[in-house]
Amino acid sequence: MYLDSTKKKEIFEKYGKSGTDTGSPESQIALFSFRIAHLTEHLKANHKDYNTERSLKMLVGKRRRLLDYLIKNDIGRYRSIIKELGLRK
Repeated sequence: MYLDSTKKKEIFEKYGKSGTDTGSPESQIALFSFRIAHLTEHLKANHKDYNTERSLKMLVGKRRRLLDYLIKNDIGRYRSIIKELGLRK
Protein backbone atom coordinates (compact mmCIF):
# COMPACT_ATOMS: atom_id res chain seq x y z
CA MET A 1 0.00 0.00 0.00
CA TYR A 2 1.25 3.47 -0.82
CA LEU A 3 0.33 4.99 2.56
CA ASP A 4 1.28 2.86 5.56
CA SER A 5 1.39 3.87 9.21
CA THR A 6 5.07 4.80 9.13
CA LYS A 7 4.53 7.21 6.22
CA LYS A 8 1.55 8.77 8.02
CA LYS A 9 3.57 9.19 11.20
CA GLU A 10 6.37 10.81 9.22
CA ILE A 11 3.94 13.30 7.66
CA PHE A 12 2.37 14.08 11.05
CA GLU A 13 5.80 14.61 12.66
CA LYS A 14 6.89 16.96 9.89
CA TYR A 15 3.76 19.11 9.60
CA GLY A 16 1.96 18.54 12.91
CA LYS A 17 3.02 19.20 16.46
CA SER A 18 4.07 15.57 17.08
CA GLY A 19 3.89 12.11 15.54
CA THR A 20 0.47 11.52 17.04
CA ASP A 21 -0.98 14.93 16.13
CA THR A 22 -3.53 13.79 13.57
CA GLY A 23 -6.13 16.48 14.20
CA SER A 24 -4.38 19.73 13.40
CA PRO A 25 -5.37 21.31 10.09
CA GLU A 26 -1.73 21.47 8.95
CA SER A 27 -1.19 17.73 9.35
CA GLN A 28 -4.49 16.90 7.67
CA ILE A 29 -3.73 19.22 4.74
CA ALA A 30 -0.31 17.61 4.33
CA LEU A 31 -1.84 14.12 4.39
CA PHE A 32 -4.50 15.12 1.85
CA SER A 33 -1.82 16.65 -0.37
CA PHE A 34 0.17 13.42 -0.32
CA ARG A 35 -2.93 11.41 -1.20
CA ILE A 36 -3.92 13.87 -3.94
CA ALA A 37 -0.48 13.58 -5.53
CA HIS A 38 -0.72 9.79 -5.48
CA LEU A 39 -4.21 9.74 -7.01
CA THR A 40 -3.17 12.23 -9.68
CA GLU A 41 -0.34 9.94 -10.78
CA HIS A 42 -2.74 6.99 -10.80
CA LEU A 43 -5.20 8.87 -13.00
CA LYS A 44 -2.49 9.77 -15.51
CA ALA A 45 -2.07 6.06 -16.22
CA ASN A 46 -5.74 5.07 -15.76
CA HIS A 47 -7.77 7.89 -17.22
CA LYS A 48 -11.05 5.92 -17.25
CA ASP A 49 -11.02 5.20 -13.52
CA TYR A 50 -14.01 7.35 -12.63
CA ASN A 51 -14.28 6.18 -9.01
CA THR A 52 -10.76 7.39 -8.32
CA GLU A 53 -11.52 10.63 -10.13
CA ARG A 54 -14.49 11.21 -7.84
CA SER A 55 -12.38 10.40 -4.77
CA LEU A 56 -9.75 12.85 -5.95
CA LYS A 57 -12.32 15.61 -6.33
CA MET A 58 -13.66 14.93 -2.84
CA LEU A 59 -10.15 15.08 -1.35
CA VAL A 60 -9.44 18.36 -3.12
CA GLY A 61 -12.68 19.74 -1.67
CA LYS A 62 -11.77 18.61 1.85
CA ARG A 63 -8.35 20.20 1.56
CA ARG A 64 -9.90 23.41 0.23
CA ARG A 65 -12.30 23.57 3.20
CA LEU A 66 -9.46 23.08 5.66
CA LEU A 67 -7.44 25.81 3.95
CA ASP A 68 -10.44 28.14 4.08
CA TYR A 69 -10.74 27.39 7.81
CA LEU A 70 -7.09 28.31 8.32
CA ILE A 71 -7.48 31.55 6.35
CA LYS A 72 -10.40 32.58 8.56
CA ASN A 73 -8.78 31.70 11.89
CA ASP A 74 -5.02 32.12 11.48
CA ILE A 75 -3.58 33.59 8.29
CA GLY A 76 0.00 33.01 9.45
CA ARG A 77 -0.48 29.25 9.79
CA TYR A 78 -2.18 29.25 6.36
CA ARG A 79 0.74 31.03 4.72
CA SER A 80 3.29 28.74 6.35
CA ILE A 81 1.56 25.50 5.27
CA ILE A 82 1.08 26.81 1.72
CA LYS A 83 4.76 27.71 1.54
CA GLU A 84 5.93 24.38 3.01
CA LEU A 85 3.80 22.28 0.67
CA GLY A 86 4.27 24.55 -2.34
CA LEU A 87 0.58 24.59 -3.17
CA ARG A 88 0.07 28.06 -4.63
CA LYS A 89 1.06 31.69 -4.71
